[in-house]
Amino acid sequence: MIALLQRVAQAGVTVDGKTVGEVGRGLCILVCAVKGDTEEKARALAQKVLRYRIFEDDAGKMNRSVSDIVGQLLLVSQFTLAADTSRGNRPSFTPAAAPEDGKRLFDIFVEECAASGLKTATGIFGAHMVVNIVNDGPVTIWLEN
Repeated sequence: MIALLQRVAQAGVTVDGKTVGEVGRGLCILVCAVKGDTEEKARALAQKVLRYRIFEDDAGKMNRSVSDIVGQLLLVSQFTLAADTSRGNRPSFTPAAAPEDGKRLFDIFVEECAASGLKTATGIFGAHMVVNIVNDGPVTIWLEN
């Protein structure tokens, strides 16, 4: 599984002109399942995201997690994170999990994050989404397991 974390002041996602999810301070996380991923990997990545320390403490160092600051989560499925760009001028998405597996694993990731008690909003799997973020820092981190 792949997660692209973006520390945000606020973020939202719209589908067909309607806001389907929005958050304040916290993380916008783009999530992708790749072939061979499992439920255990989805849960483990969610737990890592919840504990990953990219928010500043009182000394200005990145020592706090989204859980520590009681931040909010916007989770957006994005299969293009699995792009193979090693050849040519057009990405190949063959490393991405099949849509039905991707949705199942994304749903497990969402369930695990929501179980933390943090406000958790999502986009719509497979939909054309417009994601608006106000990146704080900017801080953007790639996690993979």
